[in-house]
Amino acid sequence: MSDQHPVQTVFIANRGEIALRIIRASRRLGLRVVCGFSEADRGAPYLDLADDAICIGPAAAAKSYLNIPAVIQAAQLLGADLVHPGYGFLSENAAFAEAVANAGMVLIGPNADVMRRMGDKVEAKAAMIAAGVPCVPGPDSTLPKDPEAVKAIAEDIGYPVILKAAGGGGGRGMRIVRAPEDLAEASMLTAQEAARFFGNPDIYMEKFLQKPRHVEIQIIADAHGQAIWLGDRDCSMQRRHQKLIEEAPAPSIDRALIAEVGERCAASCREIGYVGAGTFEFLYEDGQFYFIEMNTRIQVEHPVTELVTGLDIVALQIDMARGAKLPVTQDQITTTGHAIECRINAEDPDTFAPSPGRVTALHMPGGPGVRVDTHMVAGAEVSAHYDSMIAKVITYGATRDEALARAQTALAELRIEGVKSNAPLHSALLDDPGFVAGGISIHHFEQWLSKKEAADA
Repeated sequence: MSDQHPVQTVFIANRGEIALRIIRASRRLGLRVVCGFSEADRGAPYLDLADDAICIGPAAAAKSYLNIPAVIQAAQLLGADLVHPGYGFLSENAAFAEAVANAGMVLIGPNADVMRRMGDKVEAKAAMIAAGVPCVPGPDSTLPKDPEAVKAIAEDIGYPVILKAAGGGGGRGMRIVRAPEDLAEASMLTAQEAARFFGNPDIYMEKFLQKPRHVEIQIIADAHGQAIWLGDRDCSMQRRHQKLIEEAPAPSIDRALIAEVGERCAASCREIGYVGAGTFEFLYEDGQFYFIEMNTRIQVEHPVTELVTGLDIVALQIDMARGAKLPVTQDQITTTGHAIECRINAEDPDTFAPSPGRVTALHMPGGPGVRVDTHMVAGAEVSAHYDSMIAKVITYGATRDEALARAQTALAELRIEGVKSNAPLHSALLDDPGFVAGGISIHHFEQWLSKKEAADA
């Protein structure tokens, strides 16, 4: 491939675990790899594995990893041809995608127009409806300013409803409304939150499903009009819309239904000219799928899909950006076995308070069917400036039961000292009868927590 594609240098516009993951994939492809880092990450061990690295600003993300001019300048100074945004930070920022293209480099991801279209939740919903992808009941437009018109929409959908930021994500900019008398205030507060977090006050409304699961479809698409789906994931174990445990495939869902929805997702990617990796997120309830949003980037939980498909999704991302054709067809994609991922964060397992600081001792688990994605080493610092994730502990088994057993064994072997971690919480959740049975709703963790707090009182 190197003879056909002269692009040689990948700039990583990110940090930590995902930066190391991209370094490894780039190395495997024989590419030169360079990084930008903030002052807080100066001396981070993973930077030693890059061919070169440059400081892009102070610890505060707004002045470094979110500073578009600084990132672009750093990439140019290091001779980058490709820019990988990872996840978080600028990964779904259309202005950044545009800046990369204007600087003569290639973003490892969709172009700015596609990113803008799919990043706007309302426009994305309209595109999915046009593609025949099922969506949550509710209009495919932002809410009008007239309170009476908003009230009429809510009555047409039927309470409870959920208000969401049109430009939102990451669990922010959402508010559930269960009664008409609460609608006006909730609309105002959600619009204010949307403007504050996303710079866009537009909000939209959908039916609030009572006991849905969170199920995702992973896709990959090339620049030659081909797109395929790589299986599904269940991410229903979450706290305040933040995922805790992910698994592939989603248990107890008809495989024919998954395949039907997956093909519609791939078809929609072909229709909009999507290039790279992406994820369609759905709520699933009573045998029905409802589209909620598309993530136009690599997902934190991509390893579970890699383990059940045998594919390197990050390497595929890079290859697609380099102009390569998809190396496999849809009928060559098979999922085998089961994989589970636990996100290990530096936080108090009981109060969820962040626990930044120096990791004084660290032992990661191993053995058959165990994969750990981490950038941490003993002596490294968990910064208060960024996400507190220490590691992703991923286990694979021929069956879900085997993957669960290996996950428990891996967590028992994990040792982290110097900071608190949520590993004990994960061990407890993996023992929960509801989770073990499979098919929990997105509200399961909050219900589990309430029962635990009542028992501890």
